[in-house]
Amino acid sequence: MRLDLRKIIDQPGSSKAFETRLDTSNLDFYQVESYKDAPIAVGTVYNEAGVLHLTGSVTADMVCVCDRCGNEFDSKKVTDVDVVLVEEDLGDDPNLYLIEDGSIDVDEVMATCFILDMETKFLCSEDCRGAEKYAPQKGMDPRFAKLTELLNQED
Repeated sequence: MRLDLRKIIDQPGSSKAFETRLDTSNLDFYQVESYKDAPIAVGTVYNEAGVLHLTGSVTADMVCVCDRCGNEFDSKKVTDVDVVLVEEDLGDDPNLYLIEDGSIDVDEVMATCFILDMETKFLCSEDCRGAEKYAPQKGMDPRFAKLTELLNQED
């Protein structure tokens, strides 16, 4: 969704709100099995003393796969966004986004912020003990039997 900013670029104190649903085909993560619905991005672009700020959030309801046990679990992720919009390229600052022809692609900005905020490890619970609570595997080295027994003991 392109958001036209021409009316607020030169008007300090002015703002423009937006709400959009993000395309999940660009939000493909190995551990995200599916999205229950398209992530919702809401926010506002406001002019503060001649500087355009975009603030808002992305909310996604997902079905994820646990990195330890491999089970699916529901997860809700909220990414807060606070970036500055500029009319000329000022380098590789991840908090600066370029306005092109008086508008900004809010889907691109919000999706990028969501991707950069994504967890590196997905866990169904903080105390997940892994696949089948470390049950012995077929063909497991018998020297690990005692270790497996210790891991399966309740605390």
